[in-house]
Amino acid sequence: MNIIRTEIPGVIIFEPKIFGDQRGYFLETFRTSWLMDAGINTSFVQDNISRSKKGSLRGLHYQLTNPQAKLVMVTKGEVLDVAVDVRKNSPTFGKHVTCLLSEENRRVMYIPEGFAHGFQVISEMADFMYKCSNYYDPKSERGIYALDPELNIQWHQIEHIMSDRDQNLSTLSTLSKVDLPTF
Repeated sequence: MNIIRTEIPGVIIFEPKIFGDQRGYFLETFRTSWLMDAGINTSFVQDNISRSKKGSLRGLHYQLTNPQAKLVMVTKGEVLDVAVDVRKNSPTFGKHVTCLLSEENRRVMYIPEGFAHGFQVISEMADFMYKCSNYYDPKSERGIYALDPELNIQWHQIEHIMSDRDQNLSTLSTLSKVDLPTF
């Protein structure tokens, strides 16, 4: 297991060890000890899988009153995954981390509470799996427009497919401060 600490403290990338032979391969996608080794004390209550086609841009989503830490990975395909720090008064407020997650590199990314999360599918199709530390709560859900120019996220230059809801999200600078988590 390789632990990669990113430029934003708390956002961590795990590179699991892959065991392969003539039959195929085996890898562990999650171990509580990985989190403990990285100094993370989070437990997960919900697992989700989404399937999306090329160009799909999901996010940037977070929950305000029932915040979610996430552990995300791709089981098929490839995505550009993004975590944006939206915690008021954080020294890294508005900054983001991007990571290519794919079925080839098998990376797993940990995103702490207080971060908006999203991804763009860059393969023909992708299956995206993620663990959440809190249950989905539609009343608590918030979001930021993924194409917000002030965030300067370098999305791949392919046609974006977004939900109506995600297309109408506010930019970070126009979002009310009451809709942001605290640091």
